Amino acid sequence: MKQITLIGIIAVGVSLLVLATSSLFVVTQTENALVLQFGKMVRVIDTPGLKIKLPFIQDVKFFDRQLLTYNLPVIEVNAGDQKRMVVDMYVRYRITDILTFFKNVGTKEGLQNRLGKIMPDIMQEVIGRVPLSEMLSENRARIMNEIQKKAQASAKAFGIDIEPTQGGDVRIIRADLPSENSEAIFNRMESERRQEAKQFRAEGDEQAQGVRARAERDRAVLLANARKQAEILRGQGDSEATRTYAMAFEKDREFFEFYRSMMAYQEALGSDATFVLSPHSSFLRFMSQSEK
Repeated sequence: MKQITLIGIIAVGVSLLVLATSSLFVVTQTENALVLQFGKMVRVIDTPGLKIKLPFIQDVKFFDRQLLTYNLPVIEVNAGDQKRMVVDMYVRYRITDILTFFKNVGTKEGLQNRLGKIMPDIMQEVIGRVPLSEMLSENRARIMNEIQKKAQASAKAFGIDIEPTQGGDVRIIRADLPSENSEAIFNRMESERRQEAKQFRAEGDEQAQGVRARAERDRAVLLANARKQAEILRGQGDSEATRTYAMAFEKDREFFEFYRSMMAYQEALGSDATFVLSPHSSFLRFMSQSEK
């Protein structure tokens, strides 16, 4: 009898434990909860703490209250100038309407699937109206703001908010050209740089020739001026020498003749030449006089 009573108590305890486990649940500060009954939404719980639900017939779904980030698959769009661009971007959002979120997308995976379909359309719509160069200029902020607004308008249907005031955001992590375009652009840029280098070399050679020509011309002018000045100075020197000789000759003709003869003796007799002269030669007249 006692054994039966003990078994009954244990069974009741187990039943109460199972009942409590099925009826009680905890909502943390970082999440909201949605109570479902036979798949239908009953109520939303947005306050943390220990909560109660009907056991076995009600279920609970939990949703993050924090900011969530979804890195979209790489998107390829055509800019307004028909240049293709590969875009890597992310969406940061917050679940603000649990009922709408659960009804329209169900889970985070369902939301990501929907965003993966609408974001390429939004990107193509906005970027398709501007040339590729605009994405690399200061107008990029304006373009991203337009993408943000269009994404926010679509996000409301999913029960999420991507407004910056709520911490949401849409940002392009990286924007590149497709590999084949990048190679083509690289080859074109290389060709342009080669052409520029060739042009610079040609201009440099032309300038160098001009510098050399001016240097040669300046050299010729300097040499001509130097020769002219030298001739002028030489002429002035010869003139001054002639004048000096003339003045000296006028002052003492006999001494001047004697001096000139001595110079001639020095030049003539100091060499290895042999002279055969008459004793009465005028060249030796001063020596003849000195012997007397």
